[in-house]
Amino acid sequence: MSITSLLQQTSLLPEHYRTLSKSDMESRIIAIKKKLGSKLFIPGHHYQKDEVIQFANATGDSLQLAQLSAANKEAENIVFCGVHFMAETADMLTNEQQHVYLPDMRAGCSMADMADIYQTEQAWPILQKLFGDTIIPLTYVNSTAAIKAFTGRHGGACVTSSSAKDMVKWAFTQKQRIFFLPDQHLGRNTAYDLGVPLENMAVWNPHTNMLETEQPPEKIQVILWKGHCSVHEGFTVQHTEFVRQAHPNMRILVHPECSREVVAAADDAGSTKYIIDTINKAPSGSSWAIGTEMNLVNRIISQHPDKQIISLNKHFCPCLTMNRIDLPHLLWCLESIEQGQPHNRIQVDVHTAKEARISLERMLIRA
Repeated sequence: MSITSLLQQTSLLPEHYRTLSKSDMESRIIAIKKKLGSKLFIPGHHYQKDEVIQFANATGDSLQLAQLSAANKEAENIVFCGVHFMAETADMLTNEQQHVYLPDMRAGCSMADMADIYQTEQAWPILQKLFGDTIIPLTYVNSTAAIKAFTGRHGGACVTSSSAKDMVKWAFTQKQRIFFLPDQHLGRNTAYDLGVPLENMAVWNPHTNMLETEQPPEKIQVILWKGHCSVHEGFTVQHTEFVRQAHPNMRILVHPECSREVVAAADDAGSTKYIIDTINKAPSGSSWAIGTEMNLVNRIISQHPDKQIISLNKHFCPCLTMNRIDLPHLLWCLESIEQGQPHNRIQVDVHTAKEARISLERMLIRA
């Protein structure tokens, strides 16, 4: 949980919510949504369960949902069905009259948590000593507000999986080297696609405070934080080989958070939006194996009965932390707002938010 958030929270779900029937919870949520009307906005991330997505006012990626929350000026209460860093971004982009809540404070992101601000602040002077003033930091939006603020403070910017190539191109016009946090795979895949050789990339290990490379410092162009998405790292080359054997005509489409080897073995790779758009545009009867979070893959399958679609790994589990948000927690959050005693508010401190917005704005003006 980010140190930059002031958390007004009640950690444990009251027991009586666990005994309610699904229909009781759904009818109660419908009633509260009707009562609060335009003062309530529920953004739901693509990876959320269908039981939650059915009540979302909008679905999308994290930054898109934060922007929609900010644009919805009538909404005083933003109940963000996603994870902690997403709610932080929404809080930073919304105004003072809008309050952002996370239904379950345990809903985090293991990737975002891999880039700790204390470790990052320790790494920076070491890298500066090694490379001089030749580095610009970039952070994936899947990061804490503190890491976004770090990049803003040091002349860097945020990236999304959709804007990563444009932002890496921009970064190389600013400095000779890039320090990419927290997902090494997105950083590696993006830089490789732009022509940076793999041998010119090094991994920064925050646990040893050492650069993992056999190359001399002058050859290094991209420094990758040793972080990853546990969901996307679960797809392997063996999975692509199995699909090739079992379904020779099936195209493999993966997210760039997958490893370099998996992306190279796939037919195509792109952001969540790119994956959704690609399937939407695909001809009826086409066949696809998709390497991304299971809730989204299952939703895509149900929306496209005219196409043969499978998960690249049929035994894969949904993101455990993303799936913390469920009907009992959503109802609990909404009832607390209705009763005037809201909990689990996400509030980023003013200084951190200011620097983090600089990082976001550097991306948004180029997106």
